[in-house]
Amino acid sequence: MNLRQFATAEKFVAFVEGSGLTARRAHRRMKEVLCFRNLFGWVRNLRKTLHHEVDMAAYLLLLVAVLSRVIPHAPWWNFTAVTGCLLYFGAKRPWREMLAPLAALITADCFMTVFKYPGFSLRFGDYAFTWGWYLAAMVLGSILLRKRVTFTRGAAGALLGPTSFFLVSNFGVWACGMNAYPHTLAGLTACYWAGVPFYRNDLVATSLVLAVVLGVPALVRKLRQHPTSFEAGAA
Repeated sequence: MNLRQFATAEKFVAFVEGSGLTARRAHRRMKEVLCFRNLFGWVRNLRKTLHHEVDMAAYLLLLVAVLSRVIPHAPWWNFTAVTGCLLYFGAKRPWREMLAPLAALITADCFMTVFKYPGFSLRFGDYAFTWGWYLAAMVLGSILLRKRVTFTRGAAGALLGPTSFFLVSNFGVWACGMNAYPHTLAGLTACYWAGVPFYRNDLVATSLVLAVVLGVPALVRKLRQHPTSFEAGAA
């Protein structure tokens, strides 16, 4: 029952009482039931609204991640919203929707390889480690941030996400023979060393993304719960 229906029900009760159609006044319990039904309906509508907003946030962030991947951003290589998007998507969306970011990012990788990286051929085996990590990042986001969001959990995601990508992707580059790194310990070390600037940029970008998508809603909720304390502090 929404507010309009509740108001109509109250008017009907008042009409019955005022017209003398009943010798007894409406029982207090009747009004309580109407009130509680209205409250439950309001809560249900609020949950639907919040769910819809989370839907939009997750998919809008996915769009930002894809754009940040394909739009040229040299010399800030790997300064993208990809890691933050995957962590957030894993935290907020059900498992059945995980194919959406996976498909979008695989398409972006194929586009970049074919049209942006001259001299590179599209070999799906070369991307196996990266695409597997996309799924793992969403699982990590679900484990860390689905049930509870705290500063510690957000910071852990901002650190573990880029670090795991750094370890997995560079190992994949070395194992698949990309960039002609020799299959020796020295070659693996050189591959990881070359990836350090990319790792740094991913750390910064992921920290900023998570600070916005997790920190801003938490701040808004705090402002709504304790508005007077913030007004007093501002004064």
